[in-house]
Amino acid sequence: MLAHAYWIATIASTDPTVKSHPADDPKPPDSPHSGLPPLVRTALLPFLTGSDLARRRLPWMEARSASGGPAAESPLIWITACCHGDEVGGMVVIQELFKALRTHPLRCGTVRAFPLMNPIGFDQCSRLLPASGEDLNRSFPGDPAGSPAQRIAHFLFEQITKPVPDLVLDLHNDWIRSIPYSVIDAGGDEIDKRLREATIAYAGTLEFPIVGESEMVAGSLSHSLLSRGIPAVTLELGESHVVNEANVALAAGAIWSALASLAMVDPTGPFPPPPPLPLPVSPGELLRYTDRPLATKSGIARFLCQPGQSVECHQPLVRVVNAFGRVQETLRAPSAALVLGHADSSVVFPGTPLVALAVNW
Repeated sequence: MLAHAYWIATIASTDPTVKSHPADDPKPPDSPHSGLPPLVRTALLPFLTGSDLARRRLPWMEARSASGGPAAESPLIWITACCHGDEVGGMVVIQELFKALRTHPLRCGTVRAFPLMNPIGFDQCSRLLPASGEDLNRSFPGDPAGSPAQRIAHFLFEQITKPVPDLVLDLHNDWIRSIPYSVIDAGGDEIDKRLREATIAYAGTLEFPIVGESEMVAGSLSHSLLSRGIPAVTLELGESHVVNEANVALAAGAIWSALASLAMVDPTGPFPPPPPLPLPVSPGELLRYTDRPLATKSGIARFLCQPGQSVECHQPLVRVVNAFGRVQETLRAPSAALVLGHADSSVVFPGTPLVALAVNW
């Protein structure tokens, strides 16, 4: 009970198109188009009150087309980041994207963003909600009368899904040594085949390798959105805890490419084009994510592959040695694969995942 004492939460049903907080975040000048809101604007949405009556608020951002009318409303794209408080890179990607949208306005549609979905975890550089130990990205679509994470997830989910967006991009971070890639949720019987195909097509416009989860990730934002019929793609963007500027530029360019594919922005935008996909990956090709084989021995991992490298079937990936340097086992690729990343630690125990691969289905 004490762990939950802080979370006497008042969940607000704030409409960001009506309420904002100019004292906390000054707004850009009003649009020259009479009667229209500013083209890029920000707000802070109150989402809970602590036992000390302190209010916590979520940063919210919006960029709109200057055209007005229906052309300013559609497509509607949402971008979210920092659902895990230690995964900070996505927040900077959103900042850079909106900075670009001030000087390269949208041709049509609206882009909205939650750059910091888990400010409480962020304050302590924690993946989880520190007070309750819950994973916010296993708590969607949430419950207004549920646990602390479920209440926050409900607030976020309601904001994102009303009105229904055309696409949601959820930005995350991965192992320290990993390449950016897009992830498609495994889904389930409730995921329509056409929706899945449309989601894969959206992922293809990002021009990153695309991998499908082997197992459904229940409670994740992407899975919950797909279950509601909303296309959602997760982007894994390299290491947690620190901002990798190279990956920020790659991700911002990838999202710009996706917006350009919807005719929302000028294709010749402010970001460099994404690099060619690693061979032999083809554009739009859906691969399967796997972290097999797992270690069966204890020891020290000597990595024999690099993120972004293409490997052949049975090619050595990791050599596990004991304290005397004697080889205990060698983990090999189960098939031809693209190396997505490898573990942050070389300390190995039986059952430890050491390498993430993208393989054919």
